[in-house]
Amino acid sequence: METTLLRGGTLIDAASPPRAADVLVQAGEVRQVAAAGEGEVPPGARVLDVTGLLVMPGLVDIQVHFREPGGTEAEDIASGAEGAARGGVTAVVMMPNTSPAIDDPAVVAEVLAIGRSAPVEVHTAASITVGRQGERLVDVRALHAAGVRVFTDDGNAVMDAGIMRAALEATTQLPGMVVSQHAEDASLVAGGVVNEGLVARSLGVGGRPREAEEVIVARDVALARLTGGRYHVLHLSTALALDHVRRARAEGAAVTCEVTPQHLVLTEGDVARLGTSGKMNPPLRTAADVDALRRGLADGTVDAIATDHAPHAPEAKAASLADAPPGMLGVETAAAVVWTHLVRPGLLSPARAVEVLSTRPAAIAGLWRHGGPVAPGRPANLCVLDPEETWVVDPDALASRSRNTPFAGDRLTGRPVLTVVDGRVVMSRLG
Repeated sequence: METTLLRGGTLIDAASPPRAADVLVQAGEVRQVAAAGEGEVPPGARVLDVTGLLVMPGLVDIQVHFREPGGTEAEDIASGAEGAARGGVTAVVMMPNTSPAIDDPAVVAEVLAIGRSAPVEVHTAASITVGRQGERLVDVRALHAAGVRVFTDDGNAVMDAGIMRAALEATTQLPGMVVSQHAEDASLVAGGVVNEGLVARSLGVGGRPREAEEVIVARDVALARLTGGRYHVLHLSTALALDHVRRARAEGAAVTCEVTPQHLVLTEGDVARLGTSGKMNPPLRTAADVDALRRGLADGTVDAIATDHAPHAPEAKAASLADAPPGMLGVETAAAVVWTHLVRPGLLSPARAVEVLSTRPAAIAGLWRHGGPVAPGRPANLCVLDPEETWVVDPDALASRSRNTPFAGDRLTGRPVLTVVDGRVVMSRLG
């Protein structure tokens, strides 16, 4: 087992104010946290000087598409997990819209077996309905027994309110279970390509109205209130839906939500510039929605940032805007995008950034080994970030098998330089 001393970094977690510290990692756990320069150096320990860098809990991405099984020309677990490690992520939750769908314990076991050789901790969601067809509830108890805690038909909203009610009721009976929803009414977004409005009309493509998200979130919040179940909104994108989450939370409902880095930074107006790299579902929205999501992130209404990392092979994204599949890369760039656009301008404190990138997503998905605090006896799942490193996003240099990043060519400031998973250094840019 590796023994590593992280010397002199600034420790940021949810437990206490930022402070300069030495963090000793031994036998897979944080063994000691001492004042900077005063940490024990056991014989044979690897000493890494991280002065001027930030030491934090490893980031947790609870919405990634690693395309295995069935879509490995775009990504597989190995390449996706490598990108996660480079991005300071120590645990991920894969979405079940694979081929076949992750809807039974045998597929769960297959995916988790592959994930055991990955550099980061790989978990998987399972679908809510068999085959993600929206017609019949999966065997929730069997999948829960197989280790699944997050259930979602991601990519498809569950339109049958009865099925959604049954799934939410199951969360009251199975510890740690949460139902997550891609909240867009299928009948309202059929044929839609980008956000409905002026941009869609100027590009000559169909629109996906903001209200399509609102009506699903409103319905599901009502069902969560009725059942007492745990409900999580995936990649929430509109001020309309956010208002429903805020009211539900005030009423005591067990409702959480996440946003993506791209929905916090980009708008529908960027689609003409980005082309198919700017196409995703739900689509990039208005500037007013971006402002509302940022305010929700700052005031605590938004619980987590997750990437919806969605790789597609270059030839697929080379199609027309109407025909190209939706989705963007994100797992390797998320921390830097958040640092550049939210932390450095003062919209988020570093501690709040750690909370939404690590602590809260870990709690939502039941990943107790991740998310901090960085304290003796805790599993050593850590990220060290250089808040001053400036770098340019080069799609060809990313770990992903795909290249569809909307941040290609962007100059970002802030970058993970060390990732530790269960005490092992799985990524290092330190000299």
